[in-house]
Formats: sequence, structure tokens, C-alpha cells
Amino acid sequence: MNNIVKQKLSNNEKVLGTFFQMGSTTAMECLGITGLDYTIIDTEHGPFDVESAMDFIRVAELKNITPFVRIKDITRSSILKMLDAGAKGLIIPCVETVEQVKNIVEYGKYSPVGKRGFIYGRVSEYGNSEDASSIDKYMKICNDNTMLIPQCETIGCLENIEEIVAMDGVDGIFVGPYDLSISMGVPGQFDNPEFKKALKRVLDACRNSSKPIFIFTGSIEAAKSYFEEGYNGVAYNLDTAMYINAFKKAIEQIKA
Repeated sequence: MNNIVKQKLSNNEKVLGTFFQMGSTTAMECLGITGLDYTIIDTEHGPFDVESAMDFIRVAELKNITPFVRIKDITRSSILKMLDAGAKGLIIPCVETVEQVKNIVEYGKYSPVGKRGFIYGRVSEYGNSEDASSIDKYMKICNDNTMLIPQCETIGCLENIEEIVAMDGVDGIFVGPYDLSISMGVPGQFDNPEFKKALKRVLDACRNSSKPIFIFTGSIEAAKSYFEEGYNGVAYNLDTAMYINAFKKAIEQIKA
């Protein structure tokens, strides 16, 4: 159950992904063909349940695009079920406090790091994979290869970012620039000095803890800039936006 994104990050490679909202196995198959490193199945804003997310994860695995899931809330059920379904990483929204992150680690990592409920599910080929030859071995492999990535998109998370990112079991931070800027009272003002200062604080915290940092953008130029600034991962746009924009551009050119 190797996590290709985590391997690339350990080799100091940059990783590029997108948010998945179209809700079709064919759409996921097509994303896998593009050369993207990962995709984030969005169950926070998207309509997906565990069963449909598991189907998208299966297709992503077949096409060698690493499947992450943005869960809908910070609950044991949301974390446990998406990891059991095979998500290689969880993006966790609406984080405010250190205590919440402690719960995330408890729910999402096996002993001795956390208290994740044990099962030999589909990730272990229902107990038939080499990884599942012993419980201790399997738990360690899962802990090493499933990434728990809190979103920094609130003032609360920002104020606690150094302690959060340093925690054992936290595998990185994902910056949600829209919600963070709204929380700071400067909605969408990504050039605002205070917002830039906040981004630098998160970036510095991740560097100091040797943890990867991801960020979302809908801009190609911004994506390039973030990589140059030291971000390890960028989630570029949403599949729905890319689909619409591609057809609008083609229609405009054809009808011009």
C-alpha cells in the first residue's frame, strides 16, 4: 500500500493535484491519465458518501493517481471509514484547536501513535496481502503510508500552527486560502500583507518541523509561485472548473 505522493515528497519532489467533485469513475479515470500526482475526493463540499468514495479510490489506484479524501468533519466515523476505504491521505477541514488535532491522530493512526480501530479491510486485501502478515507490521505500514493533513483555514488553527504541525501523527498542513482569508477578515485578498504574513508563518512552521505544506489555487501563475516559495504540494483548481473552462475556451475559439 505504498503512498506514491509520500515517496515523492521524501525525495524532495513537488506534487500537483486537483479537487475531485464530478463524481464519476470515468472522470477519475481521466484525471489519472493526465499525469497529476494526486486528487482530493471532496466529501466536505461534494455529495459523496463512503461507498462512492471507495469506488473513486479504486479507480485512482488503477490509474496510479494517489487518492486523498477531504472528510466532512472531525469525527471518528469520518476519519475511520475513509481510511478503511483506502484513502492514502485525509485533508481535515475546519481545524481550530490542538485538542481537535489530538483527536484526529487518535482516530486516524494505529497504536502506538493513535487508537485507530483495527480491521483487515480492502487495504490489506482483506487480510491476504503480504503487508498483513502480522498485525504489528500492518499497523506500522498503515501509519507510515496514510497521511493526516489538517487544513489551516481558521484563525484558531493559525494561532496554534507551530504546535499542531509538530505533533507526532500529523503528516503535513493544507492551507485553505479562501477560508483563511475570510477568517482573517480579508476575504480573497491574497496580496494583503497580513494574509501573506500568515502564509509565511505556516510555511515556516512546516519547514521547522520538516513536514510538507500544501495549498489550493485556481491560478497557474500562483501555482508556479507557490512551488518556488517552497510549498511541497499544490492543489490546482477543481475538476468541474477545468471541465467548464476547457469547453468555454474551445467554443469561443471555434465560434470566433
